[in-house]
Amino acid sequence: MELIHILQFYQYVCLDEPELFARHHLSFCKEIGLRGRILVACEGINGSVSGTEEQTLQYRKVLQRDTRFKNMLFKEDSGLMHPFKKMVVKVKPELVRFEQDVDLKHAGMHVTPREFLELAQKEDVIVLDARNDYESKVGKFKNAITPRIKNFREFPKVLELLKGKEDMKIAMYCTGGIRCEKASAFLKEHGFKEVYQLHGGILNFGKELPDTLWEGACFVFDKRLTSSINTDEKPITNCELCGIPCDLYKNCAHTLCDKFCIVCIECEKQYGGCCSLECFKHLLQRGIKSNICSSLIQRTA
Repeated sequence: MELIHILQFYQYVCLDEPELFARHHLSFCKEIGLRGRILVACEGINGSVSGTEEQTLQYRKVLQRDTRFKNMLFKEDSGLMHPFKKMVVKVKPELVRFEQDVDLKHAGMHVTPREFLELAQKEDVIVLDARNDYESKVGKFKNAITPRIKNFREFPKVLELLKGKEDMKIAMYCTGGIRCEKASAFLKEHGFKEVYQLHGGILNFGKELPDTLWEGACFVFDKRLTSSINTDEKPITNCELCGIPCDLYKNCAHTLCDKFCIVCIECEKQYGGCCSLECFKHLLQRGIKSNICSSLIQRTA
């Protein structure tokens, strides 16, 4: 079976006509047979595509012939199946929704994975996760500060966490690097003097330095949900129902709950895809029938 190749990328660059660019780009991606999800804005491009090795290589070559994207860093991965159902290119106000007016010229200094590893092991350096809490829950750098934020728009809450530490060195990271561009600029514009960001993000770090400072898996925004960073990956989270080590995310099958939860394969089967026995009972009360479900309710009543 031929492996599916997956590319993740972004580039902050001025696009004068994002709608026109998006139409042409969608046509090009479909023409060469790619699947994926790409966001386009006046400030640039951010996306992920999947296809054969030949298709993804062609995509890279065509993009990098455009002078606006010649220095774009592509993070590569592979899998047995497409992580996307179709090809989508959307125009958005921002590549990542931040709703803060920051100047990207103030962004933190890019450091290589090796430089980041050295920084992260120093006592006078704060390692800061710029991602959401559900991402850091399944994987993070050791001893990193992981803010309790549900989305990137809440990142300014970090200022309270770091209050009084403006003179310390900050080493930031996110999945691919795109959020750190804005987050690091935000910190510098709020008095933090020495801010660094991991070039290429966690995915780039994992390709170069697996089995070093990373623990767990890396959350990704496609149907895979997680990507391996270490060669001998061990979950740092547990199934919310039975407690065994697990990093499998899903949405609760009870639509009124829809909680994003960690549930192992066996519990997913046993509880009908629900995050708890309570949600499972609600599904039964709404008319979802199953012999296994009925017998389970009797045993737990």
